[in-house]
Formats: sequence, C-alpha cells, structure tokens
Amino acid sequence: MRGLVLAVSWLTVLPVHTGAPSAAVAAAAIRWAPVIGAALGAAAGGVLLGLTALGVAPLVAGLLTVGFLALATRGMHLDGLADTADGLGCYGPPERALAVMRDGGAGPFAVVALVVALGAQAAALAELAPHGWAAIGALALACAAGRAGFAWVARRGVAAARPGGLGATVAGSQPWWVAPAWWVALASAGVAAAGPRGAVAVALGALLVAALSRHTARRFAGMTGDVLGAASELATTAALVALAT
Repeated sequence: MRGLVLAVSWLTVLPVHTGAPSAAVAAAAIRWAPVIGAALGAAAGGVLLGLTALGVAPLVAGLLTVGFLALATRGMHLDGLADTADGLGCYGPPERALAVMRDGGAGPFAVVALVVALGAQAAALAELAPHGWAAIGALALACAAGRAGFAWVARRGVAAARPGGLGATVAGSQPWWVAPAWWVALASAGVAAAGPRGAVAVALGALLVAALSRHTARRFAGMTGDVLGAASELATTAALVALAT
C-alpha cells in the first residue's frame, strides 16, 4: 500500500507525506497511477455535473472542470506537457533540449500545446456534460488511461535523460507488460461503459503515448518527469475527444 500512498502524494494536491521512497515503492506508485487518475476523473465529473445542474453553460463548465483538474494535480502534468513541447520544438543535441526544458519559461510551442490540449478537453467535456452520469464514467476512464501511459514511458530499457528528479527515480522501473495490461483492462471497462467507443478512446491514447515515448527517448536520449506529464495529458485529451465524438 505504500506505493498507493506515494502515488497520491505525487499525483494529487492532497497533503500526504511519505518521505524519501525506495526504488521499489516508487515503481509501485507508477503502477498505481491509473487508479489515482480514475479517482481524479470521477471527482472532476462530479464538478462538471454540478456546474451544469447550476445552469452554467456546457463550454464554461468544461473549462472550469479542466481548471479543477489542474488544481487537483498542482498543474504538474500540464507543466510537463509545456516543457516537453518546448524541448521537442528546439534545435540542437539532447543537452540543448534538456536545457530548454529546465529553463522554466513557456515558449511558443508550450503555449500552443497548452491551448490545444486544454481547449480540446474543455470542448469534449461540453459535449459529454448533457449525458449525466455517463460523463463521470468518461472522465474517469480518460484520466485513468492518461496515467496508464506512465508505465510505458518508464518501461525497462528506457534510461533517465538526466540525473535527479522524478524521471531518474522511475526510469526503467516498469516491466514492458504493465502498461499494455492496464490498457487492456481499461479498454474492457470502456466497452462495458461506452461500447466500442470506449475501447477506441483507450487505444488512441495508448498509440499516442507509444509514439511520444519513442520520439522523446531518441530526442532527449532518455525519459524525464516532464515526458510523464506530457504522456498523461496527450492520452487524456485523445480519450476525451474520442468519447465525445
């Protein structure tokens, strides 16, 4: 259970104190991540339904729900998406890309990536909002699918791009089958909840995460914590769009 507690500490704003984790506990936290994602998605779905019940316009409710998720996760995944976009958008060797990612500023690639991801998520939520309780299930599925990609980014054989930080802590910690096992389980749950569209949503997110991991491992000579965040946002966005289509 220490892995689950650490996952709550890493992936939410809840004030859970765990101390310095061992490598085994850190690896377990990555495997628990989809469970935390599902809980966050269900909570966000409740916010979405509550706002629409109060008469808030669906698109505004979608934007506010996206804001709730950002607050609930300390904006960590969005920060990872922004830094990864800037790193991929620059020229030069891996060291140059990693330096850009460490800079802390938001370049044009980061801004575009955030606008597109957040806008697509809000628009998808606006389409899902009228479906009531099904919207909660869709959000839980999408957020869980986003976090399932962590295990693929941190699979064995992928080194840390730089020392220190979350990336170095979990790089190479996951057997190759962990992420596919989560994707199959979530696709099955998606079919039960939303029919074939649920499986398509999970599969689309998985394909994008696999492509991102392959490209970033070559571009950065490994993985970083920022890539974990980018994978989560990319898969979550793709799943929400597929579920809302």
